[in-house]
Amino acid sequence: MAQFLLGMTLAELEGVCTAAGFKRFVAKQLADWLYKKGVRSIDEMTNLSKENRARLSSEYEVGHISPAEVLTSKDGTRKYAFEAVSPGQYIESVMIPDRDRATLCVSSQAGCKMGCKFCMTGRQGFHGNLTAREIIAQFMDVDEAAELTNAVFMGMGEPLDNWDNVRKAIEILTADWGFAWSPKRITLSTIGDLATMKEFLDTTSCHLAVSLHNPFHEERLALMPVENKYPLEEVLKLVRQYDFTGQRRVTFEYIMFAGVNDTKCHADALARLLSGLECRVNLIRFHKIPDSPLASGTDKMIEAFQARLMAAGVNTTIRASRGEDIMAACGLLAGKNSKN
Repeated sequence: MAQFLLGMTLAELEGVCTAAGFKRFVAKQLADWLYKKGVRSIDEMTNLSKENRARLSSEYEVGHISPAEVLTSKDGTRKYAFEAVSPGQYIESVMIPDRDRATLCVSSQAGCKMGCKFCMTGRQGFHGNLTAREIIAQFMDVDEAAELTNAVFMGMGEPLDNWDNVRKAIEILTADWGFAWSPKRITLSTIGDLATMKEFLDTTSCHLAVSLHNPFHEERLALMPVENKYPLEEVLKLVRQYDFTGQRRVTFEYIMFAGVNDTKCHADALARLLSGLECRVNLIRFHKIPDSPLASGTDKMIEAFQARLMAAGVNTTIRASRGEDIMAACGLLAGKNSKN
């Protein structure tokens, strides 16, 4: 069975070349064909000899993944379904156009282990980690690949629970031999996986987004079981060890649930928690999911919550909902085509 070149780092491509008896510099040629030129077959790698292409083709394929389905929202947002992890299993990624920006919301797992009560992905259970190839293919195999300006690891799954493959994907995106993106074009969202968050912060300069959603331990635990393993208090203690006063940003994601986390008491507690930290709070409207008692607050309530945080000195924005009509908005990705 053929192996895939897509998703390999330069070091891994050097290993391929060594095993095949190629000169080491051929690895950079391979990376150039894969990530800069975006070839779909080894035969297109015309600066390799015919003999070398044949040798590579005997063991490897490039490994692109054509979307199984594409849905377009009335607001221009596009949702792509890709077959990943195993036959009949699908993940979703979302392309969000916004004036001069085209942001790809990337998935890192099929399903999710975290079980957050407000997320469709968490409801379907966990079906496996995406490989680096399956992550990078999302960038290369959407129709807007050449137009992408930003990436957010906010799709299906917890990125830091699949850190080895996400790390490789970030390396490919940011390395000179890869996509050569600035790390400032990439944001990684996490529930606060302390086991790998420190390594992410130490080894990359990508932006960080933390799923917060409630400032009180017991209430956050009711929404997010992970609060037991990685308490918000410990997550914030780690975040405060890093400098976010320059170009690197930390954002706290806060989905607004009517009557659950939207009171003045919650706003004041959140302001106290984040006091002195250079950050932004992103307020997100809850998108109703089936059989959930949770409901979204009104625009008036969300705006009042924002005003209270701003008055306390906390930079706060309200995220515009995108793609809700095609189930592409925050919390709605479910890989609904998957055979579970």
